Amino acid sequence: MTSVTSLFAPVEADLHTLTENLKKLVGARHPILYAAAEHLFGAQGKRVRPAIVLLIARATMLDQDITPRHRRLAEITEMIHTASLVHDDVVDESEVRRGIPTVHSRFGNRVAVLAGDFLFAQSSWYLANLDNLDVVKLLSEVIMDLAEGEIQQGLNLFNTSLSIEAYLEKSYYKAASLIANSAKAAGLLSGVSTSMAENLYSYGRHIGFAFQVVDDILDFTGSTEALGKPAGSDIKSGNLTAPTLYALEEKPYLEALIEGEFIQAGDLEQAIALIKESQGIERSRELATHHAQLAVEHLTELPPSTSRQALIDMAEYVLRRLY
Repeated sequence: MTSVTSLFAPVEADLHTLTENLKKLVGARHPILYAAAEHLFGAQGKRVRPAIVLLIARATMLDQDITPRHRRLAEITEMIHTASLVHDDVVDESEVRRGIPTVHSRFGNRVAVLAGDFLFAQSSWYLANLDNLDVVKLLSEVIMDLAEGEIQQGLNLFNTSLSIEAYLEKSYYKAASLIANSAKAAGLLSGVSTSMAENLYSYGRHIGFAFQVVDDILDFTGSTEALGKPAGSDIKSGNLTAPTLYALEEKPYLEALIEGEFIQAGDLEQAIALIKESQGIERSRELATHHAQLAVEHLTELPPSTSRQALIDMAEYVLRRLY
């Protein structure tokens, strides 16, 4: 079984440097922001998104070292991701993430919103300073996509007629867009061909889908301790994900429970039990596996290297989180 430690071995030193740089970049101007930065970037996050950027950089540069622009792109990617989490936690009123108090629960909503805004603004500033218009366009689109995904999710709470296609579209905006576009951007900074850049985008897109679907399964099957947030929080808030949408096809009564927004005591527990009794979780596993396999197929043009192998193993790691 592939662990995160072995998976990221080719870029372990790069990731350590990234974490220290992020604390300095974000916290340099104000004590509160520094405290928030320490809190955010000191957390035991897996750093998957910047790791993918750095692995692609090393897999496409091969005999040359990766450039300062590659490193900055990885930092920008993590800034954007973290900014979106800070804002999501305010919207969702989440008290904990990764097992530690969220920024808004520790510093208040005002500071959390401003910290998220600051991270988005700072990422845009560093992005512009990469002096690569194509990369600027890709990552700017990500910031728009994150907002679009949050809006779509908010408009579809407790909507039992939501299709799997609409769920995947929202998942692209909220999760896959950042991985897909930053993967492509890393390739562009290495000067790869147009076809290779598109393959890297597709790799990131499908890995992003697999990650999101697995996260959505774990919301039903994981423990609160392992998740770092309360289990069942998605369906409780009306965010209907793949396991629920598949279960709705089998369990008619589930629709009534969801549309009633779990108003009666025991409704939520009954809904979760119905989902676990259905084929919803198994079908979601198949969906995640499908996207993980598609991701790997887009790496065939990359020459062999330890970094390329780590990108391939990433697909297995994503699925292994379920067991």
